[in-house]
Amino acid sequence: MKLNKKYLSFYYEEMADQVLDLKLDLKKTALMVVDMQKFFLAKDGADARAFKAAGQWERWEPYFDRIEQVTVPNNKRLIDCCRKNGVEVTYGRIACLKDDGSDRCLVQSTVGWNNILLPISNPEVAMMDEIAPVGDEIVVNKTTDSVSLGTNYSELMRNMGIDTIIVTGVVTDQCVAGTVRVLADHGFRVICVEDCCAAPDMELHDMELKIMNIVYCNVLECDDVIALIEEGAKEN
Repeated sequence: MKLNKKYLSFYYEEMADQVLDLKLDLKKTALMVVDMQKFFLAKDGADARAFKAAGQWERWEPYFDRIEQVTVPNNKRLIDCCRKNGVEVTYGRIACLKDDGSDRCLVQSTVGWNNILLPISNPEVAMMDEIAPVGDEIVVNKTTDSVSLGTNYSELMRNMGIDTIIVTGVVTDQCVAGTVRVLADHGFRVICVEDCCAAPDMELHDMELKIMNIVYCNVLECDDVIALIEEGAKEN
């Protein structure tokens, strides 16, 4: 698997040939879909309604277009591939247990963008319909940015013998990055799927992936990850 030079940082410009090819043991691999919830992503969801009411829709519309045209379809392709080939599909979502949000961590209860009040009783806490969990697929609820810091997710994955996590979701430079970094610190090998993620500012999206690549995760495209899974399925 060739490295995507777009996400090769200063640290690895002269070391690209030393990065080992990836192979997946599908029995030890899981997919984590981060915060792909109706509240944040539906064009008629709470965030979209607020942006329209505030006269900011023109500024935010490209982000919602990427979600609709790129991020959700690619997540669906990847989820379908994982289910077909026996890769565990898991989800992390923002959902506070108290209606007033008093159980939220500070990073999700500050003024502005990060003042996220989404009680678990709100129907828009659900994942987008196209990529919703099925059966007994694990869904963990968090009041933090990182899925793996704010829940028992890492412990669950260790119990299941998982050592590699494929991460997708929103937003790239916040909850996705927080999840990737903590998973890496918890000893998991992490793959972050560029075109299964999104951020309102593509410059932030690209920069965060460049910062994390190789150090905390391997940044790959959806097609590359599907190819890795299909290759792993042939070997198992």
